[in-house]
Amino acid sequence: MPSAAKKLVMVQNNEPVSEAAPAARPEELRLLEALLFAAGEPLDEATLARRLPSGVNVKNTLAQLRDEYATRGVNLVRVGKKWTFRTANDLAWLLTKQIIETRKLSRAAVETLAIVAYHQPVTRAEIEEIRGVVTAAGTLDVLLKTGWIRPRGRRKAPGRPITYGTTEAFLSHFGLEEVGDLPGLDELKGAGLIEGNLPPGFAVPLPSDDSTLRDDEDPLEPGDLDLGLAPPPSRSEK
Repeated sequence: MPSAAKKLVMVQNNEPVSEAAPAARPEELRLLEALLFAAGEPLDEATLARRLPSGVNVKNTLAQLRDEYATRGVNLVRVGKKWTFRTANDLAWLLTKQIIETRKLSRAAVETLAIVAYHQPVTRAEIEEIRGVVTAAGTLDVLLKTGWIRPRGRRKAPGRPITYGTTEAFLSHFGLEEVGDLPGLDELKGAGLIEGNLPPGFAVPLPSDDSTLRDDEDPLEPGDLDLGLAPPPSRSEK
């Protein structure tokens, strides 16, 4: 009987040629692959580590799996701090719906979203100060309903205003791994979005979406928001 690692292939001259079987993949790759395929939402590395055998280097295994899928129809991608399988970008047209409903954000909403992304955590008053105009009541509501921004906490200042930051849905929609991938000053100039005559000391802040509350923020409490976006009592920080 031939060995399990080889099989005989008969060619036209009837001479047998041995063909090696594909090398077995590491078990941790198969396990990680199965977990990500079965998941209904992106998974973070800590969650994956709990489901894998002890001693597995999750970060290295994810990198290896991402390389394996880099040229396939499905790619392993990082969204924020989580991982998921997505259709390759160049094949997205296969799954594009023929009926597309376009919803345009107002200029005020686009400007507000950009300010939240680059300056988070930021309050409504700080947004208005940066824009130089009063923010309409519905502008933040629109961005909250899209799921692109979220309330983070309350600023430790008079009135304890709510602070806002971006979400994983924001990263996913704009194809970003992390908010730090947003264009900097040089890239914005190159794209013609910022003119050359800038005031002295002008700079584009380095964005960060670290979910950890800062020293000047208090956690939200149940009942803080009428939109139902505050954490339920079971999840509120004590």
